[in-house]
Amino acid sequence: MSQATVSLVLAGKKQGAAISDETRRKVLEAARALGYVPDPAARRLAAARNDLLGVFSFTATFPTDVQHSYYPFLVGVEQEAAARGYDLVLFTGSSSGGAGAAGPDALGRVRLADGCLFLGRHAPAAELGRLVGDGFPAVHIGRRDELEGLAWVGADYVSAAADVVAHLAGLGHRRIVLVREDDEAPASTDRESGFLAGLGKAGLDAGESAVFRSADPAADLTAARLRDWIADGVTAFVAEETDTGSAWRALHGAVREAGYEAPRDLSLALLGSPPPDLPAAHVPTGFDVPRPELGAAAVRLLAALVAGEKAGEPLVPCTFRPGETSGPPPAAPS
Repeated sequence: MSQATVSLVLAGKKQGAAISDETRRKVLEAARALGYVPDPAARRLAAARNDLLGVFSFTATFPTDVQHSYYPFLVGVEQEAAARGYDLVLFTGSSSGGAGAAGPDALGRVRLADGCLFLGRHAPAAELGRLVGDGFPAVHIGRRDELEGLAWVGADYVSAAADVVAHLAGLGHRRIVLVREDDEAPASTDRESGFLAGLGKAGLDAGESAVFRSADPAADLTAARLRDWIADGVTAFVAEETDTGSAWRALHGAVREAGYEAPRDLSLALLGSPPPDLPAAHVPTGFDVPRPELGAAAVRLLAALVAGEKAGEPLVPCTFRPGETSGPPPAAPS
């Protein structure tokens, strides 16, 4: 009896009359006597596919807290992967300081999977470029169109940010300032673009003074600076959401230190969801990012790439959140 015949029987494959019922019976009886258990890894290797999808985060520590902003992404990833029959592999290069800290081929390990999802505010372009150039299926969760050939799925931050500005303008605010980190992360750029577009559509000032960029918002956004803005006629402030939450933390702290209260003295809005470890008296006006939906969309796109299919995912819309931190601007003192 040949090895090929045994393999076909154990794999449950039918080859017409080529393998008799008697031969199948003998093979299966021998397998039971020997305590044979099929090896799924060997089957996958033989098929040149592992049915494994990788997940790689560029944050310093892979999120394990259910309140972490990345956790809902992973929930969507897991549910969609399970529905499609894939297992997940979590790569831990981020625990040592990100992919770039481990050398020029730090992402090489992800090739153990059939394809890989990447997420994080700052991604190493060179390493990702090599993977994509080699034809390895890769999808980034979040816009990354600056990396040619890298597939991505993203939220429509531009429209969502413009909607928040429209809400504030509709309440009567004429001077609005955006607080953001000083970098070129695509999510930040999209939020600012939407913010400025919203100002322009409302006929409000969209000049340089409308955006406050800082590499260290906690140090630069002080109570004194906030009072100066208020004295200059600013009545509403908008902060971007990031994985650190530094812009919203700084704005929230400056408002508290200055003795102001929203929406009594000024209006506040957040382009995203507040950090869960920062208690707030009111739910902030802003929008919610559809993180589970983005994770699921990323898996669908990656599965299509692994199968060699051409596919794309549209921008996923965000949901406007009226919140409790915005209202009409306070009446000017008489």
